[in-house]
Amino acid sequence: MGYQKLGRDSSARKALFRDLVTDLILYERIQTTEAKAKEVRSIVEKLITKAKRGDLHARRQAAAFVRRETVNGEQDALQKLFSELATRYAERAGGYTRILKLGPRRGDSAPMVYLELVDRV
Repeated sequence: MGYQKLGRDSSARKALFRDLVTDLILYERIQTTEAKAKEVRSIVEKLITKAKRGDLHARRQAAAFVRRETVNGEQDALQKLFSELATRYAERAGGYTRILKLGPRRGDSAPMVYLELVDRV
């Protein structure tokens, strides 16, 4: 079937996904619409699988997509992906995220969800 366009052109959609993926890596939990969460989930799963590989090529592929942002002066999203998340999911063969439904958003009744990494610390 492909993917959902989410009412955006390709560059805006890619920017949206980059921001959501980076925030999910940094905060390990984001609140968004169900449609966006389902699209972002597949991207994050692939990035974590690449991070588990851990070689230079995988790091450069992830760096091409993940934004270099930090939270409170700590490590940035790329460093966290390769140091913390890759080791946390080393024994896991996929299924790194979960979607928890929250109900409709007030205003436009869009179905809202939490997209989070499993085994949060």
